[in-house]
Amino acid sequence: MKRIHPVTLWFTGLSGAGKSTLALAVRERLLEAGNVCFVLDGDVVRSGLNRDLGYSPADRKENIRRIAEVSRLFNEAGVVTIAALISPYREDREMARTIIGADRFVETHLAADLETCERRDPKGLYARARKGLIPEFTGVSAPYEPPLTPELSVPTGNEEKESCARQIIEYVSIKHQLLPAANCQLITES
Repeated sequence: MKRIHPVTLWFTGLSGAGKSTLALAVRERLLEAGNVCFVLDGDVVRSGLNRDLGYSPADRKENIRRIAEVSRLFNEAGVVTIAALISPYREDREMARTIIGADRFVETHLAADLETCERRDPKGLYARARKGLIPEFTGVSAPYEPPLTPELSVPTGNEEKESCARQIIEYVSIKHQLLPAANCQLITES
């Protein structure tokens, strides 16, 4: 069995920045290379494990804490984890780093501006938030604090999915030995 240093790729960014899309693309590539990998998607986790939480700052903090604890357990079991969630507050992301461990936590900012995210909005969430139908919506009626010094910042607002995923794969290949460097090329979808 391949010996790896399991990490948590913590994808943070506004709604519509590409967190879920990139999480699945990166997961596929990591699996192809023989890594055990699991995606903790914010929407999916909120429909199960965290269904009792709302979107107040206190509930968001608890959401992050629970996901960080699960990520730590997965890492301890040898599983590379991709946590894909808005996680709007720096303080909460630092708490997650502490829980998971600084050597395993890879803060990955999916950098897309608000205008781009609103234009992409497939669920119409921004429009509903602007009408006041969704309270405490990040970027509209609740703040988003972008990372000041993320391990990785990926310009999802102006680069294609394949290019963004390649940047993440190259980073973990070099920094965390999850893939041999020769395997960094991403297979594009047909």
